[in-house]
This record gives sequence, C-alpha cells and structure tokens, in this order.
Amino acid sequence: MSTGIRTIATSARLRRSSLPYLLLLPALLLELLVHLLPMVMGILMSFRRLTQFFLRDWSRAPWTGWANYELVLDVNRPVGEALLRSFLTTCLFTLLSVGLCWLLGTAAAVFTQESFRGRGFLRALFLVPYALPVYAAVITWAFMFQRDNGLVNHVLHGQLGLGGAEHTFWLLGDNSFWALLTVSVWKGWPFAFLIVTAALQNIPGELYEAAALDGAGIWRQIHRITLPSVGAVNQVLVLVLFLWTFNDFNTPFVLFGKSAPEAADLVSLHIYQSSFVTWNFGTGSAMSVLLLLFLLLVTAGYLLVTTRGRRNGHG
Repeated sequence: MSTGIRTIATSARLRRSSLPYLLLLPALLLELLVHLLPMVMGILMSFRRLTQFFLRDWSRAPWTGWANYELVLDVNRPVGEALLRSFLTTCLFTLLSVGLCWLLGTAAAVFTQESFRGRGFLRALFLVPYALPVYAAVITWAFMFQRDNGLVNHVLHGQLGLGGAEHTFWLLGDNSFWALLTVSVWKGWPFAFLIVTAALQNIPGELYEAAALDGAGIWRQIHRITLPSVGAVNQVLVLVLFLWTFNDFNTPFVLFGKSAPEAADLVSLHIYQSSFVTWNFGTGSAMSVLLLLFLLLVTAGYLLVTTRGRRNGHG
C-alpha cells in the first residue's frame, strides 16, 4: 500500500516538474527551426561553389571543401585583403561605439540619479533614440548628412562658420566612418542609460550619505560606490553592446545602401555585398561562419575572464 502511494506521489512530482519544460517545448522547437536550421544550411553552403547559377537547387553546387575559407583568409589576394580591412574597420568602429555608448549612458544615469525638477521628462527624452524605429531614425540621419541640403552642414558651415564655406561630404570618403559612428552612438547610448539607471536603483542611499559624512566628494563616491556596485551589470552591458554593434547591419545599410565607402565598410555589410551583390554565396557563407566563430570565441573569453574576476573579487 505504502509503495503504491509513494509511486503515485513520485509520478505527481515528475508531472509538476516537467510541466514548465513541456510548456517551453513549442517555443524551443520554433527557435531551433528559425535559427538552427539556417545556421546549418549556411555552414553547408560555405563548402560549395554556390553562385547565381545554382540558386534553384543549391545542393547541386560543386563541393569545394575548404577552398572558400582559404580564399577569404588569404590576405595576399583581393578577397582576403578586403575582408581583413573590413574586419579591422569593424573592430575600431565597435571599440569606439561601445566605449562612447557606455560612457554617455553611465554619465546620464549618474546625473539623473538624484531627484530634481523635470527628471522624469529628461529621462524620457534620453530614451527617445532607443524608442524610435531604426529605419526611420537612420533615414532621418541620412537626410541630415546630405552635402547640400543637410542639417549638419547647415549648422556647421552656415550657422557656426566651421570648416569654411565648402560643404562636407559626410557619406563619402573618410568622413563616412564618423557619420556612421555618430548614428551608432546616438541610437545605442540610451540602452546603456536605461540599464545603468535600473542598476543604480539597487544602491542604498545610506552609502552615499555615509561617504558624504566622511568627506568623500562626488567623484570619489562615483569611483568607490557607484561603479563597483554596477560592475556586474556593466559586464553584461558591454558584452551585449559589443555583439549588437559588431553585428549591426541595419545602420550602415540604410545609411549607405548596398555598398558602403571603404572607410565605413563593416563586416556585416561586406558579407551582404559578397553574397547578394556579387552573387558569391559560398564565399559569403564562409565569411559568415568565420564571423560566428570569432564572436563565439570573444564571448567565451570575455565571460571566462569576467567570471574569474568576480570569483577572485569575492574571494
């Protein structure tokens, strides 16, 4: 009798414990279908000489083995040299964009931490770039960067008299990098502001009061209390900003079109051009796989270092 009761109780516990996983199963299967299947197909395509002639049935494309990877990794050939240049440009762009987004977001969050008149309105105003649709915001910036009729040149040259009377080409040449960086930081820093603001709510006000009584100024309080308290949040924030920025395709595509200037040729747009403009889908797939491996290695290394640092700090 007791054995039967225990069996019934055990089966009831198993049903209760397995219910959350059963509820998540449809979403998990859909997620695998949406992400895993295209990923596997992309890896398979990277080993084929896939061009526009095999789009109807890409499985008939000739098998090339590692030839596509050898082509894109050979920096002495035009394809590999262009990819390396695009990769270095993306690294510099990501470093500057993530750094400025974090700096502006953290500064704005600290500035609005204390209550003052109009703080709610200012916080809402700061979040406007993040709330706007990406395409609408970037198209607006593209109009603002126009050489003859753009607002940027109108203000800089017409109103402030900077740079002489000759208007600047912001979407061509080396200036395109700074135009792209401006748009990226403008639409990215409110996310950092939002995350850091949420993290600051968990810091007890008594810590700042005690520090002020001990004679600590505002900068010392930020250095000794604020930044260490939001350290774990900042580690996740920097990683998310890095992945978003390094993979960003919408911003350069809307700003420059299918082909960006060399100074603003990010890897994401470079892969798109290699795949859908020159119709070398095998080469583009190989570039995508290499980009995926790079991001996985950087993410794993970053998590390993930050996790070890937190453990040492607690120790």
